[in-house]
Order: sequence, then C-alpha cells, then structure tokens
Amino acid sequence: MNGYLLWAFAVGPALIAEALLARYEVLAYGARWRVPVTELPAGMPYARGAAPDNPPDAYLVYLDGIGKRRVRDTRDGGQLVTALLARAPELRVLSQVQPYSPLADPLAERPVWAWLRRRIGLLLFLHNVMQIFVAADRRYRPLYNRAVGRQIATQLLLAGYRPDSGTPVVLLSYSGGAQVATGAVDELHARLHAPLLLITLGGFHNGANDLTHAEHVHRLTSAGDRIERLGTWIFPQRWPLLGRSGWNRARSAGRITVHPLDPATHVGPASYISRTAHTPDGRRYVDRTADTVIALIRAHHRSPERPAPCRLT
Repeated sequence: MNGYLLWAFAVGPALIAEALLARYEVLAYGARWRVPVTELPAGMPYARGAAPDNPPDAYLVYLDGIGKRRVRDTRDGGQLVTALLARAPELRVLSQVQPYSPLADPLAERPVWAWLRRRIGLLLFLHNVMQIFVAADRRYRPLYNRAVGRQIATQLLLAGYRPDSGTPVVLLSYSGGAQVATGAVDELHARLHAPLLLITLGGFHNGANDLTHAEHVHRLTSAGDRIERLGTWIFPQRWPLLGRSGWNRARSAGRITVHPLDPATHVGPASYISRTAHTPDGRRYVDRTADTVIALIRAHHRSPERPAPCRLT
C-alpha cells in the first residue's frame, strides 16, 4: 500500500502539471505567439523511398504513438517504416511529423525536456498522452486539427507533393496518432485537394472528427489490444448509439473496413510491430503489419472503383 501511495504522490502532481501545460502549445499556435517549425535537421530528407519526380504511387505519412518525441523515428516506429520502405519502393514515406506538437517542435530537443528525460522519462509520455486528450477536447479540437493538418501539408509540399496531382496521400497512424490523422483530413483536403486514405493501427481516438473527405478508413486491430478497446469505451462518439458522430457516419456509409491482426497486443513483445513475435506462417508481427498496409494501399490505388480526385473550383 505504501508503494502505491508513494507512486500516487510522485505521479499525481506530474499529471496535474501536464494537464495544465498541455493546452499551451495549441493556444500559442492560435495566438501566433510562436511560428511552427518547418525545417528538419541537417542531412535529414523530407521523405524516403520513391523520388518525387518519378512520381510515386502514393505519399505515406506515418503518425507514431505517444513515444514520438523527436524528428527521427522511434525504435519500433522506425522498424515499421523500414519494413514499408523495403517492400514498397513505389511509396514516398514521411515519418518526421510531430503528432503531439501543434508547433511541430520535437519534445525531446527542448532543453527543459532533455533535462527531465534524463531524470523523469515518464513525463515525456505523460505529455503526449495529455496532448491526445487536448486534441480530442471539443474546445481545442478545431484549432489542434488545423495546426497539425497544416504541419502535415507543409511537410508533404517540402517532400515534393503537388496539389491537385491526384496522387493519393495515406495517413498511417499508430495508437494516439489516429486522433491526429482523423483530425487532419479536412485541412489536407482544403490545402492539397489530395485523395486521402486512412489506415489506423490500434487507433486510439474519440471518433468525433469528420471523415467525409477521406476516401476510406482501414482499421487494423486485434482482440488482444486492450488500449484500442478502451478508446471505444470511453469516447461516446465511438458508441453505435451516437449515429451522427464522424466515425459512425463513415461506418454507416461503408467507408470503414476492419482488419483483425490477432493475437497482437497494443504494446510489448507481442505488439503489432514486434520483431520477436511470429505468426503461424513464420513472419514477424512487424512484417505482417507492413504486408497488410502495403496490400491495402496497392489495392486502393489500383481499384477501378476508386473515385476521381476532388478538385476545388
């Protein structure tokens, strides 16, 4: 019992502090106190894979889970991106977007957070968790969606994307990245007029964002994923009874397809992007996930029923 009390007294104040500070970035963005970061570290490309003048079959933007706190890939996210690049040279892949920073400012590279990371690493995860709930809060959601949608659009343009080209943009999101991906749809449609395909991997999101401008949503999930299932419980917009939510309207329109990746878990040695767990056919879980994502993108890109790209007049 004393151990639980000690943990509560240590983490409780941190949670309260994060709850108060989490709104700062989106408010700073809205008030234009700070300008979002657009440049990448020296020597880091804006995208990998197919050359922009080829042109690529699709641009894929990977939005990582709460472990994302720097421009470069996380360990597990990097493994998934590497697997995608190795299997699909026709794709142009971006993974530098900061889903949990409306100002596109990498958390781990801020001096105070670098100090904290060496001493209280848990705070970096708490920061990103709180940002998910800020992005889901109806008071801040429109501004947060616009901020990160513009961040993604800017990175795509710097990576060679041409608006009105008809080249698909795929938003592949893991865990809390799904809240950001679903929220970025309207801004990307308005700025790039791009055909949008969403693929969520263990997606944790509130289901409130409008998905009208997404051509389709593929939900990769597992019965062993308790964290994703928690999201379907705690957010009323994910409940079937609220048929007017963005998620349920898309589902009623037949634009959400579920793909089970059992028995994967959300995190840990048996997660979707595990390099040690294997399927019955001998593939690593990360390879199965990459194969599934690529198959969905190729099937969508080559589908004769895929609608023509929308143009604004």
